[in-house]
Amino acid sequence: MAGSLTDALAQSRDDERRRAARAILRRPLLRADGPDAESFALVQRHSAHLRAWFHTHAGWSLLVTPELARLTKTMDADGPGAHTHPAVTARPRRPFTRRRYVLACLLLAVLSRADAQITLGGLADDVLLAAADPDLAATGLEFTLDSRAQRGDLAAAVRLLIEYGVLSRVAGDEDLFVEDTGDVLYDVHRRALAGMLASARGPSTIATAASSGPAERFAERLARLTFEPPAGSEQLGDERIRRWLTRRLLDDPVVYYDDLSPRARALLDGRRAALTGAVADLTGLVPEVRAEGIAMVDPDGTLTDVRMPEGGTDGHAALLLATHLATVDVPVQVAELESLIRSRAHGFAAQGFWRRGAAEPGADRIIVRTALDRLEALGLIRRGRGADGEPTVQPRPAIARYAVTAPAADGVMELPGPEDPDTANPEVEHSDAGHPGTALAVEDQPAEHSSRHTEEHAR
Repeated sequence: MAGSLTDALAQSRDDERRRAARAILRRPLLRADGPDAESFALVQRHSAHLRAWFHTHAGWSLLVTPELARLTKTMDADGPGAHTHPAVTARPRRPFTRRRYVLACLLLAVLSRADAQITLGGLADDVLLAAADPDLAATGLEFTLDSRAQRGDLAAAVRLLIEYGVLSRVAGDEDLFVEDTGDVLYDVHRRALAGMLASARGPSTIATAASSGPAERFAERLARLTFEPPAGSEQLGDERIRRWLTRRLLDDPVVYYDDLSPRARALLDGRRAALTGAVADLTGLVPEVRAEGIAMVDPDGTLTDVRMPEGGTDGHAALLLATHLATVDVPVQVAELESLIRSRAHGFAAQGFWRRGAAEPGADRIIVRTALDRLEALGLIRRGRGADGEPTVQPRPAIARYAVTAPAADGVMELPGPEDPDTANPEVEHSDAGHPGTALAVEDQPAEHSSRHTEEHAR
């Protein structure tokens, strides 16, 4: 009886730790008040365990104060999948433009000198002054607030900071500011503001050559912010690679072996069970090991910012392209994909399945670009250029998950036999390395993924 109670308490503790880890991975900055309060309390309760785990396995630091929890995640700027998870606007859901990223950075800079409360109009005046800096103007950025579009860009950047908890709205609405008919008052949360920068060194501690231009100085500062000193020994080098692999398993939907250096591949082969087991214990992700790499499958589907499949025009278009790309193993020209979408857009738009305007001239390019962004973020494709310089898309093994199976002639769906690799235990590595039909699973396969259901998904 006592043993059962002990087991139950241990299980409850492990479940809480798992939910706390998922919460801080999903939102690396949690405030003690507001919508994050419940998740923050969970992280605070298990902070010692989480701090030790992230430091030991991933090399990330976790700061927990009475006001916030901040997981300082470092990214591999040039790794596969980098730059494919942009900030997005909520309504409609669109990636941030370069201007909005710059405005968000300028807002953070002016907020560091602001009072505890500030209006959006006051922020706009300070951002105008900051944007007039000659070095910034030399990069081609112009910000004047003369148009509704420019005020909309500023409002989008402010809403991003509200989402991160740097600002909280006291009164007013950004839409009124965009229409030039009102203003907004905010509280400034300095702890969250200070926690926004994730780097090992403060930018002000880095000096750059005065003779270099603004772009060169920025690149030099960025390189120094993320610079890691040499490991010093082979053992420390292996330790650094182990942490890097753990970060990839935590952050990327799929880790392909051919993306790894020979040394990283050898280390992963030797410690695969330990690495995937540690991530699985912490997060509840399920490792799926195949001939081409490893996917950490999320049964809950809550630990991702990009879903597949997903409803709506863009989600359905991505599924259509994935279905098409799953049938080829050579690079496909983007123009061919645009033609495919163009041929379907009129029918789906006329039936009300796709948004109005999807069939208008030029809409196919936007739809395809958005869909390819999604497929690239999920590790399903790799972009490139053909011999003629035209943009191409190379399908990656995991996209075979979305291949369509033709129905049997008598109308009865054929079930896979016991030899079918997809029926095997997903945690057991397949021995069919190099077989073209082997597929990695990024997530659970869409149910009943046939042509008919693909059409219905547009609804």
